[in-house]
Amino acid sequence: MADRNHKHHEPQGAALAGSAQAALERAGERWTPLRAAVFAALTKSAKPASAYDVTEAVSHAEGRRIAANSVYRILDLLVAANVARRVESANAYIANAHPDCLHDCIFLVCDSCGGTTHIDDDRISDEVRDSAAAAGFMAKRPVLEVRGVCRDCDGGEAAKAEGEILPAPLRR
Repeated sequence: MADRNHKHHEPQGAALAGSAQAALERAGERWTPLRAAVFAALTKSAKPASAYDVTEAVSHAEGRRIAANSVYRILDLLVAANVARRVESANAYIANAHPDCLHDCIFLVCDSCGGTTHIDDDRISDEVRDSAAAAGFMAKRPVLEVRGVCRDCDGGEAAKAEGEILPAPLRR
């Protein structure tokens, strides 16, 4: 298996759009104005955006109605080129913060605010791939989602409770 352990340079703004454009072009696709607008809408969203959210944002930015089926096709293309990621449980999308690197998706999804954090942990990814292989299955694109409550919504309660013994009804 390829070594995917390395530090990431995570571009932002125009540099991120440039990295996304380069990744799309390496995949043999063109970076069209509509594809750029869809990617921009993803980068501006505070949480994973549904295709309809993206359609509304792009329509508003373009000053004209954009067809949802066009946005769906573009989102599928961006995911295939590693420029965007799909949060399966939310049926929503986020911009890939480092489109130059190919990693398995590990998402931390807040059930309270809907915020989603993408983390890279090659140890976990490698274990999932190894377990799949041991079962005679070839994992092509693993996506792991951990549902819970983020630090902002939790108010620090998880950190305070860490190491404490929970009352019997709360133990799992």
